[in-house]
Amino acid sequence: MKKNLLSIITAITVVGSVLAGCGSTGSSDNEAAVKNEAAAETAEAENNDTNNEEADSISEDSSTAETESEEAASDSDEASQFPITIKHAFGETVIESEPTRIVTLSWGNQDPILALGVVPVGVSAANFGLMTENKLHPWTDDAFKALGETAPNVFNDETGWDYEAIAASEPDVIIASYSGFTEEEYNLLSEIAPVVPYLETAWKTNWREQTITNATAIGKKAEGEALVAEADAQIKEKLAEYPSLEGKTAGYFWISQDDMSTFYAYLPSDPRASFLNDLGFATPQSILNLATSTDDFSVTISRENTELLNDVDILVAYGDQGLLEAMQADPLMSQIPAVKNGAVVLIDSTSSLAASANPSILSIPYALDDYLVLLDEAASKITE
Repeated sequence: MKKNLLSIITAITVVGSVLAGCGSTGSSDNEAAVKNEAAAETAEAENNDTNNEEADSISEDSSTAETESEEAASDSDEASQFPITIKHAFGETVIESEPTRIVTLSWGNQDPILALGVVPVGVSAANFGLMTENKLHPWTDDAFKALGETAPNVFNDETGWDYEAIAASEPDVIIASYSGFTEEEYNLLSEIAPVVPYLETAWKTNWREQTITNATAIGKKAEGEALVAEADAQIKEKLAEYPSLEGKTAGYFWISQDDMSTFYAYLPSDPRASFLNDLGFATPQSILNLATSTDDFSVTISRENTELLNDVDILVAYGDQGLLEAMQADPLMSQIPAVKNGAVVLIDSTSSLAASANPSILSIPYALDDYLVLLDEAASKITE
């Protein structure tokens, strides 16, 4: 099995130093006596050197044994967590022993595994936003390279699961806590290996839940919780630099420039909208009111009902300047306060932010600064 690359192995080296000094008798009766005394001191010093070296060797052996003992205890503690049972939307999955070959499917599920220092044997290709030549988001590719993997096994599963390729990777577990599996897909994948799908509802797993669930599946729940705490601390620290965002509302939308007759607002159960909450924004009450009528992660809004969105301070949407110009030219869309003021964050669908706005434990440190800069620029355009 691949060892936990986040374990810090500290080599303790004990360096012995021998302080040998030549004493002086102050006077001597004859030269022979002086020579005899010097010879005796030299012999004693050499003997001390030998004893100190032996002591150093014993100390080093003891330190090494102690380190190895601690590592063994850690491995034992990790192994003792198994079997692990994870309850989810389709029942429960039992992982009998610590998995050594991990496959992740769907959006971002490989990132917590990589952040824990483990290299998956197969992952889904990225299907939105900026992608590298390995068909991965840049933060994912960087994490693979940092762990020594320059040619990861990436499934071409954008139009459906490649069951043959997944099976060929011989996984011990398949992890997809943020996904939209059907029960049929879950059952088919379960014939290959134990599967960890979404826990309750398709596409409603936020980055914290994804990180901790995926970490739990490989016996590293505590480490996953530590990663979440670290990311939360980073977000808090960064937000302190943007006081203008405090007290504002923000909504995340999908709006087509070619057809604005209906558009979509992501609800707080969607990771994109909940990430705006993480960044200190309140979800507009108008969107929350609409959310009472659906269990989906988004709500459809008719162009004729845009007056309901009179409490949207900042609007975030995929698109470019052309989208903003089209909305501002439309007699109804232009009445949304954020649109009227130009307090709009436009995210190019081919950019790294397009993917990182739907965050993972690795994308947050990669793109948080860029996102906050754009949100701050939008906030500066808000008028009372």
